[in-house]
Amino acid sequence: MMINKKIKVLFRHRSMEMGGVEKVILSLLNNLDKDKFEITICLNMNQGELRNEIPKHIRKVYITEGKENFSENSVIQKIQLVNRRLKLNKAEKSPKIADQLLNEKYDVEIAPSYATFSSVLNSSNKDSKKIGWFHSEINVFKMQPLVPNILKHFPQFDHMVYCSEKIKDTMHQYHPDLNYPSESVIINAIPIEEIKKKAKEKIEDLPTGPVFVSVGRLHTRKGFHKLIEAHKRLINEGFHHSIIIIGNGEEFKNLTEQINKNSLQKSFILKGNKMNPYPYIKNADFFILPSESEAWPLVIAEALILQKPIISTDTGDVGIMIKNKETGILIDYNVDDMYAAMKKFLTEPELVSNIKKNLETIEEQFDNQKIFNAVENIILKLTQK
Repeated sequence: MMINKKIKVLFRHRSMEMGGVEKVILSLLNNLDKDKFEITICLNMNQGELRNEIPKHIRKVYITEGKENFSENSVIQKIQLVNRRLKLNKAEKSPKIADQLLNEKYDVEIAPSYATFSSVLNSSNKDSKKIGWFHSEINVFKMQPLVPNILKHFPQFDHMVYCSEKIKDTMHQYHPDLNYPSESVIINAIPIEEIKKKAKEKIEDLPTGPVFVSVGRLHTRKGFHKLIEAHKRLINEGFHHSIIIIGNGEEFKNLTEQINKNSLQKSFILKGNKMNPYPYIKNADFFILPSESEAWPLVIAEALILQKPIISTDTGDVGIMIKNKETGILIDYNVDDMYAAMKKFLTEPELVSNIKKNLETIEEQFDNQKIFNAVENIILKLTQK
């Protein structure tokens, strides 16, 4: 009797810091059919809060150690950072370094974000099918330095997956003449039961009075600097409330200085990264996403699952995920809109009550199995060609 051979799949990724793309990777690693696929993930750095969350049946390989394994001695640490950078630069120029670590030929190689497009496309395995995932709005100003490389890489893939219709439409709108590979739109999967279970974990008491919470990397495009301004205006007008931000990033210093300058240390709180952010969302009164740009933000889906009234900028597919004034409030990316929407939540209990009622059946709009089936079908079709 002939035994069907498993399809060998390789994911390439930078590291496993807490983020939306990393959560998508984990959901795929946990849910793609073990009987059909033999999966490996190759990280540039074995680094990040989620590095030990990769399921046991998945083979994990990494090119360099993460900062968690570096010396606490600052001098030695600097040497380790330099050595790591040199090693990664060398690996980028010579794909054989990763090939030697992997010591395997794969049927399919996947780049879960544009950051690893080159790693996958430069693979010395020319026979593997190449799949890219694209999560970004190509027209955003801060993307522009990266656009030439992205445009060069796109046509080289066998298939491109977009995480939202908006991301795909924007790409085609700005670059209609690009030679696109076959394409799909597959939204991010939501581990509904896991979210609800983890949300029950006990945490410290949140500040008294209304609490807004947000989860995201501390990056300028996340809009937290504008949120501080809106918060300050409300505080000055006597609207008592607090804002808690779960996340870390390069803007921590700037945001801290802005908080201190406005004497908001007690009401605008940077909590840093949390392995489990869900209890903060569950125990807060409201969720707010003040981003300049997003695709299909996983955190919005998570807040919806926890039935939290949401304020979000109308970016990416957020307008599809949230019905304005029914399951949340959609705003433009500016301080005035943030201020006005927060004031509505603080002063219009009937609006909040109606939104909460509408959120009671929100789970019905998420179908995870359909998502995993779509990914599996792409892989199967490519390998059958």
